[in-house]
Amino acid sequence: MKVSIFITCLSDAIYPRVGEAMSRLLARQGVKLHFPETQTCCGQPAFNSGYWDEARASAKTLLDAFEDSDFVVSPSGSCTGMIHHYYPQLFKDDPAMLKRAEAFIEKTYEFSQFLVGVLGVTDVGAYFPHKVTYHPSCHGSRLLGIKDEPRTLLENVKGMEFVPLPFAEDCCGFGGTFAIKMSEISGAMVEEKANHVLETDAEVLVGMDMGCLMNISGRLSREGKPVRVMHIAELLYEGVKRQS
Repeated sequence: MKVSIFITCLSDAIYPRVGEAMSRLLARQGVKLHFPETQTCCGQPAFNSGYWDEARASAKTLLDAFEDSDFVVSPSGSCTGMIHHYYPQLFKDDPAMLKRAEAFIEKTYEFSQFLVGVLGVTDVGAYFPHKVTYHPSCHGSRLLGIKDEPRTLLENVKGMEFVPLPFAEDCCGFGGTFAIKMSEISGAMVEEKANHVLETDAEVLVGMDMGCLMNISGRLSREGKPVRVMHIAELLYEGVKRQS
């Protein structure tokens, strides 16, 4: 079984530790990840800005990069959601490419989806003695339908106190280019989200998409609030190392 990692732009350029944590966790389950070096952006920024030809070129590069992979795993619900939801639109007028895109969609998973839904792993053996709350990102939960997988993994972390986040499914205001084009609205949304995080008194905010977590973390940092923000793979891997 050839399992490949689609690292995504943010994880590759800003949060490489997320990819490392994900890779090490999967290695513990007997999965050795392959990394096609020709992979690039999924095309979402271009697509959302109306540059569909450029998005289509990025998408084709990914299709080529992962052509021989049996599974493709990504630490981003947003980028995986782009592939699942919008690649059929990009290639709707090209039957041959649409067929390739559909095959790519079938084998591409967000990390928690793959761990729980494909490998059947719900407990990685982590110990994390902290108070934690969870933000479900929009694309992962709405485009991919990811609901139970992250919560199941978190509920099986020993020593952790989980606190539900008020209005958890409200958007954090990031939305990629939305945060730039509609900065005032975006700022108000992330302020509201940060306030809800603070209401929980959690030590740690966890999520499955670094775009959203970067946005919320930035707001908390500017307010001088000492809440640690982590990708779910980071939390699980740190918890596993504590048990080693």
